[in-house]
Amino acid sequence: MNDKQLMGKFISDINIVSARCLRIFSYSLMLFFAYFFFVVGVDVKKLIVVLGIVFLIGIFPTLIVNGLKMSKNYFTRHFIILASVSIMTTMITEFQLYAYALILFPLLVAALYFDRTFVLYTAMLTALGILVSALVRYYYGAQLLFKTTSRVRDVFQDMALPNILIVSVLSIITFFVVDINSKYIKTNEETAITMLNNEKGLIFALSEISENKSKLTGEHIKRVSEYMRVMALAAGFEEDYADKLATAAMAHDIGKLMISEEILDKPTKLTKEEYQIMRNHVLYGDALLEKCPGEILHLARIMAKEHHEKWDGTGYLGMKGEEIAFISRMIAVCDVFDALTAERMYKKGWSLEDAYDEIVRCSGTAFDPEIVKLFTENFDKIRAIHDMMPDKQIY
Repeated sequence: MNDKQLMGKFISDINIVSARCLRIFSYSLMLFFAYFFFVVGVDVKKLIVVLGIVFLIGIFPTLIVNGLKMSKNYFTRHFIILASVSIMTTMITEFQLYAYALILFPLLVAALYFDRTFVLYTAMLTALGILVSALVRYYYGAQLLFKTTSRVRDVFQDMALPNILIVSVLSIITFFVVDINSKYIKTNEETAITMLNNEKGLIFALSEISENKSKLTGEHIKRVSEYMRVMALAAGFEEDYADKLATAAMAHDIGKLMISEEILDKPTKLTKEEYQIMRNHVLYGDALLEKCPGEILHLARIMAKEHHEKWDGTGYLGMKGEEIAFISRMIAVCDVFDALTAERMYKKGWSLEDAYDEIVRCSGTAFDPEIVKLFTENFDKIRAIHDMMPDKQIY
């Protein structure tokens, strides 16, 4: 994940959080100001209209983020800020002094993005919202929930301008706070990228060593990695996590580094003793990655240990059903499918159709039925990967 991708994920996460906060905030406002119906005795119809408008504005960013899947869109944060300013404007127009604390809300939302320019942009929109509120109260004060005077001094000089001044001061303070915090975030971001790249580099290196040790595996590791990406996305994982799983999957056979080449490349059937040694590669992989730091290496360790486990408990370590990690159940299907279709010195590769049928036949025994369903639903993508990455020459 590069700098642009990491920042994109950061903005996406903040958009999701901001939209959720705005929705909850609008619900809270509706409940809080509904007490006017019982205490103050305002026009109920007008109150319902105002709170309905607040509700619709508050739910709008959630529809954009969740409904339209636009959390990663650059303009989504602008919609969120426009919504927060619109709620603030509506509330201070109708409820006046009762709601003036809400002029802080848009700035608080903007501060989440750690963008100085965005803070200033929000401050200007907030000031504009206060002016719009003042104009509405000046010209249409008699139609509001709380009727207001039409005197310029009361509406603009005594209320609008002081609040604009408050917003200006707070925006300056927020600007410098965001400036300081953004520097820390940038440093942490660079550290995170470096650590992530180091993890990937280590896995690539170990996978290459493992791959080159045996003459038989061809492009197996690369194909399994891409199969895993397809399965992870189909399972509903985010793209960045699917990328981590695909990278980690490359190390699933890392334990074979501890197996002699005589056993790895033996052209005939393994003896009982040799087969047991081969089975131990899952434990060797677990031991090799046990003390390695980082999320990707942790995922790699899980898959290295459990990729030969079976749903019915007949795998190498006897793990059964949901005792096996979900990601290990995914890579088990990917690994077996590729092993079946790959040509080796001791066997011919199966056709894709025969390998597909075998995976389906073993659903509920060797493989988790849920994973097999994902496999069958995305088989066209898996077939395309297989065709794009044929084995290199087998010596």
